[in-house]
Amino acid sequence: MKKTPNQIAIFILTLFCGCATPKTDKKPNIILIFIDDMGYGDLSSFGNLDAQTPNIDKLASEGIRFDQFYVNSPICSPSRVAISTGTYPQRWNITSYLAYREVNAERGIANWLDPAAPMLARGLKKVGYATGHFGKWHMGGQRDVNEAPAITEYGFDESLTNFEGLGAKLLPLTMDETGKVGKIWEQAEILGEPVTWMQRSEITTGFIDAAIDFMDKAQNEEKPFYVNVWPDDVHSPFWPSFKEYNLTKEASKRDLYHAVLEQMDKQFGKLFNYIQNDEALRDNTLILFCSDNGPELGAGSAGDLKGYKTHLYEGGIRSSLIVWGSTFVNEASKGKRNGESVFSAIDLKPSLLEFAGAKASENEVSDGENLIGTILGESNLSRKSPIFYSRPPDRKNYYGFENLPDLAVREGEWKLLCDYDGGRPELYHIIGDGGEQNNLADEQPDRVKSMTQKVTSWYDSMPKIVNE
Repeated sequence: MKKTPNQIAIFILTLFCGCATPKTDKKPNIILIFIDDMGYGDLSSFGNLDAQTPNIDKLASEGIRFDQFYVNSPICSPSRVAISTGTYPQRWNITSYLAYREVNAERGIANWLDPAAPMLARGLKKVGYATGHFGKWHMGGQRDVNEAPAITEYGFDESLTNFEGLGAKLLPLTMDETGKVGKIWEQAEILGEPVTWMQRSEITTGFIDAAIDFMDKAQNEEKPFYVNVWPDDVHSPFWPSFKEYNLTKEASKRDLYHAVLEQMDKQFGKLFNYIQNDEALRDNTLILFCSDNGPELGAGSAGDLKGYKTHLYEGGIRSSLIVWGSTFVNEASKGKRNGESVFSAIDLKPSLLEFAGAKASENEVSDGENLIGTILGESNLSRKSPIFYSRPPDRKNYYGFENLPDLAVREGEWKLLCDYDGGRPELYHIIGDGGEQNNLADEQPDRVKSMTQKVTSWYDSMPKIVNE
């Protein structure tokens, strides 16, 4: 069939633009790594001078670092809901971490994510992917909530989790500098079997080994895979290998944290080497790496950003995203930092579905936007719609911050925070003020009015939280 001049032009442009396109007809493999409580500034590739993360840094040097990537909550469970579903977690009434059923009721939140939620894993499974979850779940089945749906009811073929999920799990042993051994969350054995106890300092390797076994099986079956690797690291309590770092349990929180961070990086070296040393995997795998929220006070670092975990300030919600893909990432973008594109975790689902040649189910709710070109370094586009937030209902005063704002919205170069009724607005030009030091609300009344109306209208459209 004769090509039109336009088709010929597109073909030539594709040859010379450096765009990253698959070199195979096989569907691409996808690995999503979601670290727990790691700050925006904790990786040495993002400016940390007190700890070294060479394996993750190598991933960054061969891929793309994104400076303005956001998760959709400053706390664990809702952040995980957002990245899994491509929707705001408020839609599912999960706005703080899931805990004991009595505590959940006091905060007016669900005990688990509705299994009918539009899961990324389910969308990929429908087009032939083997889907596995390895690591922390925390979207149902924790503490005394032992009747939540199994992880496999959310579109996963296999799972291995910790004490915050149902089914097969790894649970942490501890060992102090004297060699004394203990257990954390021993009662979590009620949340499913089989149970394997493993040293807390090595447990990330346990999840990685299970993920590698799963990927081997998928390869043998000639199936593409989508794998979550969501470790307990670097969440407290901190139990590094004390002898290796010449530390005691009485060391500072920050020193213990950095030891755990460095050990986590060493353990991820095994996963990265597994992919990079196999040509078939290296040329057909996309890896995304980020953290679920900002750092715990006194442990990790958000760099120059304001705030910590649980806060709607930048330090609580901005995450250090790294994207690696040998044949998928644009050659001209490899090793670069994208400081322009503004997008968030809810955008990953529609982007990865497009990347995998899959489609969302008809009438499926979605808050994310397809930005796969940005993710692969082919453009610097940002999401078109604002990014909206509401704070965890139990975190009005936290980590030394009193009377925290209830809502936030990032729109273009601007960010506004306010209360539920729109009061006490704070307006920041984030591009020049990532530390949110210069409140411009009084100088920009029209912008404040517009952004306040948008974020309060969004919040009013979400299911209501009781006991605020």
